[in-house]
Amino acid sequence: MSTALALKLAVFVPLLGAILILLADRRPNLREGITLVTALALFALVLRVAFGDGAPVETTLIELLPGLSIALHNENLSILFAAVASGLWIVTSIYSIGYMRGNKEQHQTRFYACFAIALAGAVGVAFSANMLTLFVFYEVLTLSTYPLVAHKEDANAKRGARVYLAILLATSIGFLLPAMIAVWWHAGTLDFVPGGVMAGRIDPALGALLLVLFMYGIGKAALMPFHRWLPSAMVAPTPVSALLHAVAVVKAGVFTVLKVSVYLFGLDYLKELWSSELMLYVAVFTLLAASLVALQQDNLKARLAYSTVSQLSYIVAAAMLANEMAALGGAMHIVMHAFGKITLFFCAGAIYVATKKTEISDMDGLGRRMPVTFAAFFVGALCVIGVPPLGGVWSKWYLLSGAYDSGHALVVVALMLSTLLNIAYLVPPVVRAFLLPARDGDESPGLREAPLLCVLPLSLTALGGLAMFFLAAPLSQRLMAMFAG
Repeated sequence: MSTALALKLAVFVPLLGAILILLADRRPNLREGITLVTALALFALVLRVAFGDGAPVETTLIELLPGLSIALHNENLSILFAAVASGLWIVTSIYSIGYMRGNKEQHQTRFYACFAIALAGAVGVAFSANMLTLFVFYEVLTLSTYPLVAHKEDANAKRGARVYLAILLATSIGFLLPAMIAVWWHAGTLDFVPGGVMAGRIDPALGALLLVLFMYGIGKAALMPFHRWLPSAMVAPTPVSALLHAVAVVKAGVFTVLKVSVYLFGLDYLKELWSSELMLYVAVFTLLAASLVALQQDNLKARLAYSTVSQLSYIVAAAMLANEMAALGGAMHIVMHAFGKITLFFCAGAIYVATKKTEISDMDGLGRRMPVTFAAFFVGALCVIGVPPLGGVWSKWYLLSGAYDSGHALVVVALMLSTLLNIAYLVPPVVRAFLLPARDGDESPGLREAPLLCVLPLSLTALGGLAMFFLAAPLSQRLMAMFAG
């Protein structure tokens, strides 16, 4: 199979899977088997692209105008995001089966079908060869996840889904689309090119304005004040939260930030723009403010949601620092945060399935009943915090090094303070679960873990966070090709 064919199939296989899932509506075992086979097939295709012919490949799906097409390519940052999304879809599918069945959720066929369409959107975003293609798949991802957020169909779910859809569509259509049109008009291209396409073609005064439009237009990156869609989406089932926070949606946002910064603007051009400094400090404010809000949340999923808002801003800040070390740290943080945060959300869902508890204050003593789940939560927390031997330490190290090299001492201090805040809001749930007596006085012996299909995935992703510590060197070496073409 050629790399070009593998690229096309990576987009179309999840769509075919969604159709087959809908056809298997009345046969749940077949439906879930199709989900797993589709996830495995997608990951195999991404691996084929990653270890394919060697040279980068571009393939056109639709030619709209001369020089303007829907096209796919396979540079290393694209492969990274596609591998994260497709690989974690496998464990998320396994987890979803345990969660949806254990919780007796309704509309499961729609859930699995929309999940597959969302992965097609995420992979399309990953392999986009130009900004137009990315925009199309970005919107597919938004629209396909709306039914997932509204899954429970009660008043809270519908309200949260409306906020989710309204903010993401308003930012992409109101900010991102006009910025794209302006780049096309002035630069004559929307192609992703190493070093960018705007230097020498777009005056830095206009480029500074366009940068603001791009950064706020990429609403999935959740910069304040356009971040409320993410906490609002927490009304969704936990597997959807994992999709939003680790597998696809927010990662599509920060991936787009890096893609635009490195391949559309170019890091050298970014340094000329006064607004890069502005957006850097917006990102720094977001990462600190969201951490402070997370500290106040007793609901576990809400605390994790605001943690995600904060962690995404690490990657935006990395892009706005406009140097290779920071950008490398931002790219690596896509992976490291994905493993840490998906583990945390899997644990939150497992706790709910086993005990129906959602508030941290009600989880005292649960660690003795659910030791595997809370041990995995601790590992996921350490990965997000950035403690060795978990992978998160490397991405934060590169980020700190990039901030220091660029002379932004205030950003270095903010990143270190944010790490302390990470400890303050992620470690207490584990301490309460293992060290405090149960609040309800129930000290009955025996384990009360969630079903195996919930516990197995969260154990695997926790181990994945550990593995990333040892795989950081080859990952960083491959990602350095972002700056060399």
